[in-house]
Amino acid sequence: MADPMTQSSQISSSQGLVDGQNSSVLSKDSKFSVRELVYWRDPKKSGVVFGTSLLLLLSLAAFSVISVVSYLLLALLCVTITFRIYKSIIQAVQKSNEGHPFKELMEKDVSVPPETFRKHVDVCLSYVNRALKQMSRLFLVEDLVDSLKLAVLMWLMTYVGAVFNGITILILADILLFSLPLVYEKNKTQIDHYLEIAQTQFNSIVSKLQEKLPGAVKRSKVE
Repeated sequence: MADPMTQSSQISSSQGLVDGQNSSVLSKDSKFSVRELVYWRDPKKSGVVFGTSLLLLLSLAAFSVISVVSYLLLALLCVTITFRIYKSIIQAVQKSNEGHPFKELMEKDVSVPPETFRKHVDVCLSYVNRALKQMSRLFLVEDLVDSLKLAVLMWLMTYVGAVFNGITILILADILLFSLPLVYEKNKTQIDHYLEIAQTQFNSIVSKLQEKLPGAVKRSKVE
């Protein structure tokens, strides 16, 4: 007869494996859904998401965040209250007893399970720790070339910030997100060719800069 502790350990291991597989499947499904949207696999869904996100960003560009959120919630309340009154009148005229029109939605559990919350917190924490480590590496000049790249990028961003504000950049990013993947898919060969040329030129420039740096700060290449 098997030891109860051994059986418990095996059950826990199996459960952990199943949970890991489920989380992996969910992650793949979410990535696949985003890929479907940006590549317009279903034009109706992609159009709704793109139109809604673009309308929201344009609203934020024209009005304050408080106004946009208030108008959205007010519109939602107007729809639900109007539908509730309409259904109440129909039930009164027809003398039916269908009950609350949103009964099925009200009975659904909308609470966030503690396991799901902890899982997402752990994922966010790993990203935060990774970002903090990278920032520490760059700002403390662990690698001079990488820190110089960041300095050049921040210098360029000052010019971008002088022309565009944050909302404008988000609007452009939203448009590019739903247009560039489709363009890349249709012209993949030509784009990859030019990207390879640009990457080669960039690597050549970086190599020349590294050769001019003092030996103590040259970047060691690990193959």
